[in-house]
Amino acid sequence: MKKDKKIVAILQARMGSTRLPGKTITEICETPLLQHIIERMKYSTLINDLVVATTESKEDDVIIDLCHKLKIKSFRGSERDVLDRFYRCAKKYNADFIIRITADDPFKDPVVVDRIIGEILEGEYDYVSNTIHPTYPEGLDVEVFTFEALGQAWRESSTTLHREHVTPYMWLNPNKFKIKNIKNERNLSNMRWTLDTPEDLAFTKAVYEELYVPGKLFLMKDVLTLLKKHPQLTQINADIEQFAGQKRIMEEVE
Repeated sequence: MKKDKKIVAILQARMGSTRLPGKTITEICETPLLQHIIERMKYSTLINDLVVATTESKEDDVIIDLCHKLKIKSFRGSERDVLDRFYRCAKKYNADFIIRITADDPFKDPVVVDRIIGEILEGEYDYVSNTIHPTYPEGLDVEVFTFEALGQAWRESSTTLHREHVTPYMWLNPNKFKIKNIKNERNLSNMRWTLDTPEDLAFTKAVYEELYVPGKLFLMKDVLTLLKKHPQLTQINADIEQFAGQKRIMEEVE
């Protein structure tokens, strides 16, 4: 395992959302969504630092205010060139490895996160994720990459697709980067645990009302147990298209 390497989780967040405006600070069990995700990431045993990377837009001042309140590091950068935002943030905080976290995934599981981090630490990889061939519920996706790979993508990427989505340049170029995809023991990619629509919000609130206890962590296995007991919960957002963002990326590439 690579010792003395700094592992930084960069949580990208902004208030702008076309389908669910302001979702980043939407309250779930009287706590903002962003705070839930931050608290869940604190349970990782491998992350050394966590930074919320938002934009320079005035509407994102509320995100910075929340970070100050929670005593969490923050960074402001380009709204559209998210790759540039990530690179400058990672450089500022001297990251050797970067975990990309998005602020619309209320069920992020630190056990899954640590599994992906462990793979890149143990192997000679530039990029490791569980997203290239999804087998986890949407919303439990994790991407980890080296600062060197991020820097190469930052220097060589020129298309809007690559600049807006941070990582496609890496995983779409296996000839340039050594990449690995991690699969779950069971394919759960039909499950939707992300937050992008009113239906997703209803699902999230329903699950949190059953499982959330302040100061305690519930994991993927706990959600699966709940859904097995109450399968009707999965119908709340069952009609929403799965992995739509990744599909749009692939369509643009083709």
